[in-house]
Amino acid sequence: MSAARRGTERPSVAGTGAEGSATVPAHEPADLPHPDAGPEPLDRPVGALTLPRQRQDSVPGTTVLTLLVVGDDATGAFTAPYFQEGSGPRIRVLRARNLTAAGRLLTDDVNCILLDLPDVLERLPEVVRIAPGTAVLVLSDGNDEDGRAAEAVRIGAQDHLSRDAVDAATLTRAVRYAVERKRADLAQRQLTESRLLAQENSRLERGLLPTPLLQGATDLRFAARYRPGRSRALLGGDFYDTVRTPDGTVHAMIGDVCGHGPDAAALGVELRIAWRALTFAGLGGEALLRTMQDVLVHERADEEIFATLCIVDIAPDGDSADLHLAGHPAPLVALAGREPGLLPFEEGGPALGLLPEAFWHRIRVRLPGDWSLMLYTDGLIEGRIGEGTLRLGQDGMLRITSRLLAAGLGGEELLDAVVTEARQLNGGELTDDVAVVLLERRGA
Repeated sequence: MSAARRGTERPSVAGTGAEGSATVPAHEPADLPHPDAGPEPLDRPVGALTLPRQRQDSVPGTTVLTLLVVGDDATGAFTAPYFQEGSGPRIRVLRARNLTAAGRLLTDDVNCILLDLPDVLERLPEVVRIAPGTAVLVLSDGNDEDGRAAEAVRIGAQDHLSRDAVDAATLTRAVRYAVERKRADLAQRQLTESRLLAQENSRLERGLLPTPLLQGATDLRFAARYRPGRSRALLGGDFYDTVRTPDGTVHAMIGDVCGHGPDAAALGVELRIAWRALTFAGLGGEALLRTMQDVLVHERADEEIFATLCIVDIAPDGDSADLHLAGHPAPLVALAGREPGLLPFEEGGPALGLLPEAFWHRIRVRLPGDWSLMLYTDGLIEGRIGEGTLRLGQDGMLRITSRLLAAGLGGEELLDAVVTEARQLNGGELTDDVAVVLLERRGA
């Protein structure tokens, strides 16, 4: 039997006076009441996964770790108010006879719990549940031939401490290592949870991006590029879609919800899905826009939110289109043998959600021969040019696209080049969401 178990020796305790007695600072409790209540559930709500605070001792540069000892402490090894070994952290000791009393002492300042209970394996899961951010040590007997200490570690304790080895050095080291292991465990768990959440969000956002439905439009090529302004996101407040209805009409749409973040992205998805459903139901023109506005008004978080929208309905023969603009930039069109330009925008209407009695006029557009039609959001044209305040604007975007078209670029290659050049002129990533859709007819 060890000296600590016989009670003939005491652990090396900093701040002792005469041998066997401790000089207790005024702010340290010499002892704590030991309620006689039985092993009832901990009187403490389940906490979040946060680490306990480390206190600073009155001695500058000395860290204080608080240890809560739960049990009868029959050996008398933990009657001292604190343990310390050399220049290591100072271990402040609190005592509770049972888990009911421990629940009252388990504050955010407790860094480690030492369980000295006969039914420790039965009580340990409750301790881990009620104190998920606190390190736990288990006091074991000798060589642990029955494997109870190893089982305790498997259940959730950070380590076990033999009764035969309770001295200042061993306890200081055990508490310090247990706290660091718990810190590492929590950091790893949070990292894993963040990674899983990011993967789940990516799958969700990727599933919400549209798949164009253009079966039967053999002479039409489609390309799109999407860059959310939010860091590490796949979806922003911009939205687009393209479908072909049974009558052969190709309907293309692009829009932008004001604001940033997941709320704007969610509303953009709702508007896109509503547009696709209404289009397949046969609604179009001003009636469709008015219904879209109703959807926006009912789904938006507050009355300040609005959305811009551009809709192009291309006739089955591909030679003409109807354009509706709701506060959105006019598309770029490149006709064979002509300089690229912007479609008419003078008769466009206001953005959705601004005026309850708004009107959106139809703009008829001729598209003879081969053509390219590029729809975009304002995130592409609002990037800066150099260090000043000058913006790229529609004129700058038109110049870039005209030069790239003249160089023979088309499809996704053209969109990649346009967005890349806009980023380079901006001196880095564009801060707003960017969506670009390209429709091309060849061989007409």
